[in-house]
Amino acid sequence: MFTLAHLSDVHIGPLPRAESWRDYLGKRALGKISWHRRRRFLHDPVIAMAMISDIKAQSPDHVALTGDLINIALRQEFVAAAQWLKAFGPADWITLVPGNHDAYRPFPWAEGAGLWSDYMTGDIKLASARDPVDPDALFPFVRQRRNIALIGLSSAVPQSLFRAGGRVGQDQLDRLGPILQDLRQRGFYRVILIHHPPVPGLTPRRRALDDDKDLKRIIEEHGADLVLYGHNHRHGRSALKTPFGTAHLMGAPSATSPGFATYDAAAWYLYKIRRQDGAWTTSVTVRRWDGKQGSFVADPAYTL
Repeated sequence: MFTLAHLSDVHIGPLPRAESWRDYLGKRALGKISWHRRRRFLHDPVIAMAMISDIKAQSPDHVALTGDLINIALRQEFVAAAQWLKAFGPADWITLVPGNHDAYRPFPWAEGAGLWSDYMTGDIKLASARDPVDPDALFPFVRQRRNIALIGLSSAVPQSLFRAGGRVGQDQLDRLGPILQDLRQRGFYRVILIHHPPVPGLTPRRRALDDDKDLKRIIEEHGADLVLYGHNHRHGRSALKTPFGTAHLMGAPSATSPGFATYDAAAWYLYKIRRQDGAWTTSVTVRRWDGKQGSFVADPAYTL
């Protein structure tokens, strides 16, 4: 059995002080106002620390983190997130893909999300997978953990003022199909990691992928066992029928959410994956934040 933990949307706070007033030109100015008026009440770092402790107590074989570590892409936020990741665990235990807040504004890769690149590096040689030579060639990457393949996609691209969507892009889409086919032929359990909901209809258009229809078509054509995402700050569960079985699409809420307004309280998912009699089975346990108890509690497990 292989155990996989999934969490998302940490939104590490509070916002650090900017180095210059120029840091707040454009979209960051709106993001700063939004943080101080509203978003800081929706993200409690104490909950994230409790989640980390809870995950470590369950001792999963691996951890998947689907983006939005930070808020408005300030230089100091990238540094703080790198420190947070290191305290959470080593890069060979945690696989990360970035979210739209991690690309809130254009930022030099080496000084920004590139500080987290050890957590976004592939380790299995496939013809269509990319080697992390430069940021444009980083995705998709594939990590092998026993007979589990983790496929990292980036949907993180800077957006206009009032959009929070994303884009996978033609290059990643062209490479994803052959990767899924290769891994299926080799007998791997295939887990796609992406920040945004992967198919149309799971989030409003201004928050959606520009190319979600194309991504849906590729998954339907080549199959996948599990697609993990975040972004909505709510639980999500849906499925796609493929020629090779059902692709289960599973969304996790924000790792720091107290459960105010319309958002779900923080939760992380524990997947227990095993192969029996030539078929994969996946058991799911959701561990939710209970504000009254000040701890995470488990819902009854179910099987996908």
